[in-house]
Amino acid sequence: MQTGIAERQTAGLRGSGGTRPVLYAWYALFVLILVYTLNFIDRQILAILAQEVKQDLALSDAQLGFLYGTAFAIFYSLFGIPLGRLADNWRRGYLLAIGLALWSVMTIISGLSHSFPQLAAARIGVGIGEASATPAAFAMIAGYFSKEYRGLALSIYAVGAYLGLGLSLPLGGWISDSWNAAFPVGEAPFGLDGWQAAFVIVGAPGILLALWAATLREPMVSEGNERRILPFGLALRAFGKDMLTILPPFTLWSVARYPGELGKNVIAFCLSGLICYGLIEWTGDVAQWIALSIGYYATYSWRQVLRHNDRAAFHLIWEDGVMILALLGFGAIALITYSAGFWAAPYAIRTFGMSATFAGMAIGIPGAIAAAMGIITGGRLSDFWKARDGRGRVWTCLVSVVGAPPLILLMYTRPDLETYLLLSPLVYFITALPGGVCAAVCQDLVLPRMYGTVGAVYLLSTTMMGLAVGPYLTGKIAMISGSLSVGVMSMLVATPIALVALGLLSRRTADAEATKDVRALEAELRRARLGGGRA
Repeated sequence: MQTGIAERQTAGLRGSGGTRPVLYAWYALFVLILVYTLNFIDRQILAILAQEVKQDLALSDAQLGFLYGTAFAIFYSLFGIPLGRLADNWRRGYLLAIGLALWSVMTIISGLSHSFPQLAAARIGVGIGEASATPAAFAMIAGYFSKEYRGLALSIYAVGAYLGLGLSLPLGGWISDSWNAAFPVGEAPFGLDGWQAAFVIVGAPGILLALWAATLREPMVSEGNERRILPFGLALRAFGKDMLTILPPFTLWSVARYPGELGKNVIAFCLSGLICYGLIEWTGDVAQWIALSIGYYATYSWRQVLRHNDRAAFHLIWEDGVMILALLGFGAIALITYSAGFWAAPYAIRTFGMSATFAGMAIGIPGAIAAAMGIITGGRLSDFWKARDGRGRVWTCLVSVVGAPPLILLMYTRPDLETYLLLSPLVYFITALPGGVCAAVCQDLVLPRMYGTVGAVYLLSTTMMGLAVGPYLTGKIAMISGSLSVGVMSMLVATPIALVALGLLSRRTADAEATKDVRALEAELRRARLGGGRA
């Protein structure tokens, strides 16, 4: 391995222990925030355009939920697994830049779509591109900032998500309404409607930002351990092997190399197929359940391979049980957050007769400010609390779990616009509290070399449980009940799941963090005694 002079210099990007981060760490964090902001603008702009897309393409609410959630989330979460592993092995700045360029191009292609299948394919492409961003960014931040500042740094980074969420609404609504007002039907450039122009315009800047992101220097030391970057060829080969573990039917070949795993994989494949068939027969939504069943089957296949390739990571993430509680709790939080967040603007437009421009301004800007305040507050609170109690980060998440449901219930049941607009930023604030804290909790429970992988697994839980299910189920229940507010409020059934999972996690997290090195070593030793090494 060759390490350049610039890379060796970055070994001191942050001090060890509790020393304050150096200026370059804050500069890099600023660039990462810009990338994350654009990430969410491109991802969330569909929310403000949903009503126009629905009318133009003759879609149902369930199909809208699929486009926003499942089509994006399944491939976002699945590709996040090999890309997260690649972030642990290769240059993270380059990986971030490539992903940014890809999802920006696919956002532009979204604006050129004229049918549900075309738009769904473009949303899949956006998901694949964005899958590289957060695992790479999480791992870079963990290298730039010491443990004592990591909760704050990750929370500041997560501000980008809420800035993007807030900006996407007024920006998308204004572009769409202005375009439609400027060009009569049939006379617009390239025949684009307002919603299509919005996709094209917000996607273009990402290509330039990708060039900037590629210049970020690599943090070479994390918690006293020097990081090893593989040459491009070796990193690409490892990435290809990881890809084969999540893409059917190559998954069968991947697991067949390990004794006893092929039969389990075939059973999992058949079981997922039977469940998928039953859900399609019950709901009539083919694309939703095929995509979701592929996602869960691919996750199981990758888990099988990880058990043999990296026993320590498998033990800390999947086998020990502590991380499972975290992923279950965070996934339940995401189910509520994604549902309430996506449908806020469509609900206001339908219920109160607002224009897309006004809805974006009245909901998006106050929501972005409130969410940014919430996520920074959550990060600072979690760092302060954890310094005094090992359960502090988890308790911060529980504050959001307890506080969000009553506000959401009021927001979606009050009949007047004024109360709705008053409650909306409060909901954004309280649901944003754990935004950066959840990732910090996951990083606390694994070794530094696993940060990219655990970042991908964290996104897997929040997208597969939250984004791929919440918006779709909300739309489906809204279709059945005839009420979008009923659809949103029905997602609050996830609250008890989050309370129980995080309550149990709080009882184990301090001990799990203190013993992670020992438990990882014991897992590797057990693996060695059984006669296997890392593949």
